[in-house]
Amino acid sequence: MKSIEWADNKVKMIDQRKLPLKDEYIICNDYKCVAKAIKSMVIRGAPAIGVAAAYGFALAGLSSKAKTSKALLDDLKVAHSHLSEARPTAVNLFWALSRMMNIAINNIDMSVNKLKDRLIEEATIIKSEDIAINEKIGQYGSALFNKKVSVLTHCNTGALATGGYGTALGIVRSLNKQGKIKRVWVDETRPFLQGARLTTYELKKEGIEHILITDNMAGYFINKGDVDAVLVGADRIAANGDTANKIGTYSLAVLAKENKVPFYVVAPTSTIDMNINSGGDIPIEERDKREVLFIGESRIAPSRTKVKNPAFDITPARYITAIITELGVINSPYDINLKNKLLLNKRN
Repeated sequence: MKSIEWADNKVKMIDQRKLPLKDEYIICNDYKCVAKAIKSMVIRGAPAIGVAAAYGFALAGLSSKAKTSKALLDDLKVAHSHLSEARPTAVNLFWALSRMMNIAINNIDMSVNKLKDRLIEEATIIKSEDIAINEKIGQYGSALFNKKVSVLTHCNTGALATGGYGTALGIVRSLNKQGKIKRVWVDETRPFLQGARLTTYELKKEGIEHILITDNMAGYFINKGDVDAVLVGADRIAANGDTANKIGTYSLAVLAKENKVPFYVVAPTSTIDMNINSGGDIPIEERDKREVLFIGESRIAPSRTKVKNPAFDITPARYITAIITELGVINSPYDINLKNKLLLNKRN
């Protein structure tokens, strides 16, 4: 399943707002279109947002009329600023844009056309690396389980949320290939219903046994003993292990802790932000109140009802059993082990 791809010097994205009822695609030929697609949730999921941002940056280069590489860099800085404003919480957006900008700066001596080609190449590499990274995450995560298990997921963390394989749902895919999945409990994930619309869509295509539940049913099934582990993604992980993820994740972590069920955060290392000391420093996006007031086109609350709609919450590190990355399973104390793992990988 392809959430995003580069085709004929354009960015093609499946419109995730229309799933599962319609398979429609958005075609972007400039970076402003990509930024709008990210902001409006045509494409979502931290790794996929990073890929989209990289492709958007490449489009900015391609469409620039600059005659020199230095003039091109000026245009790219404008695009960088615009794309950076699309979504504030997912650090993969900023990670990808920083990587693309470094390519532009470090290759400023190239001709304009060669530099444009180099940017397209780097964006494509970012997507390919993401798929390979997620497959590694799937291997590490699935190795934690030596029998058939039932897991609970929140939001969508599959191919649609990444370059094409999945983080938490990537582990589910790996477990399924090994015959170790009994069933997946799928939180609907209000208010945008990514679990109900997208995760069930992916699991159905994969032929993986799953049951959809409302978010407020999770505690009931966890307490009954029907859940062996909770697997969630992340949009940003602070240096101390505190994790920002889709709203409702914190509640699941507390429920899992209370009921002695392992709670795993699953993410590539590009989601770890060592410049953020703790979860309290992570910016939380506030989204349109319409997402809460309506389900589809149907209004569910009276007019003039006041609404708060934070897109994410913070799960303190003390509730997290382990963080599963492409570098392996990282355990607490996270303030030490995250830093050590990243430093070791940098040296290698």
